[in-house]
Amino acid sequence: MATPTKSCRVLVVRKTKLRETDLIITFLHEDGSLGQAVARGARKPGNTFASRLEYFCLADVLIAKGRGLPIVTEARCVNAHARLREDVLFNAASSPILDALAKCGQPDLPVPRLFDMACAALDELCSCQEDDAPAICAAFLVKLFAMLGFRPRVSTCVSCGAQVPLEHGAWRDFSFVEGGAVCVDCRSHTQTQRIEATTLLWVQALLGQPFARVSESHVPLQASFAVLHFAHQWFREHMGLNLKSLNFLLTSGLF
Repeated sequence: MATPTKSCRVLVVRKTKLRETDLIITFLHEDGSLGQAVARGARKPGNTFASRLEYFCLADVLIAKGRGLPIVTEARCVNAHARLREDVLFNAASSPILDALAKCGQPDLPVPRLFDMACAALDELCSCQEDDAPAICAAFLVKLFAMLGFRPRVSTCVSCGAQVPLEHGAWRDFSFVEGGAVCVDCRSHTQTQRIEATTLLWVQALLGQPFARVSESHVPLQASFAVLHFAHQWFREHMGLNLKSLNFLLTSGLF
């Protein structure tokens, strides 16, 4: 009897060596859930199977039931996103996206729109200018927070709900523990730190803009990296995650 197979479109986010010639492929399903499957023989010299399951690849795959993990029996590359592997600047700016998906995604837990959002971000990174790449990454990360239920509150007090005015050049109290800005009346009983209001304005802007609009806006690199630092601290506080790829982007000096 033939082994039942299912066809699905996936985004490859991680690869792990298995035995001498095999790979475990971690991927994001179209429904936003995370999955894993074994690609047998993918590490053999001259094997073309692995080229269709590279990092950043959008692929149509056939998956068969295995004794343990499922088995990838066929793969067709739909979009290789080759620029993100071949150009060091774009690789640095896009790797935190895959890292975040691999660590925040959950098996058998669909997250509607996550797959489309990830593909849209990677597509934009493949066509944008170099200096706009960090802004695309920053926009994806803050949108991911919101999609997973950790949306930061930047213009209203997280304690009492009062409006917190944001003017360029000003500094505001912000609580990463509580998850948002804090007004003057509440800061005495809330753990806060001072953040430039401009950074919070950029967080708010990137949350509401599609990726194409982010590219067109040509966000200043200083603002992009301020939001990336914000995202880095938000990941640690609310998800207990330390993204190594984001650490590299923030400290590499590539941009």
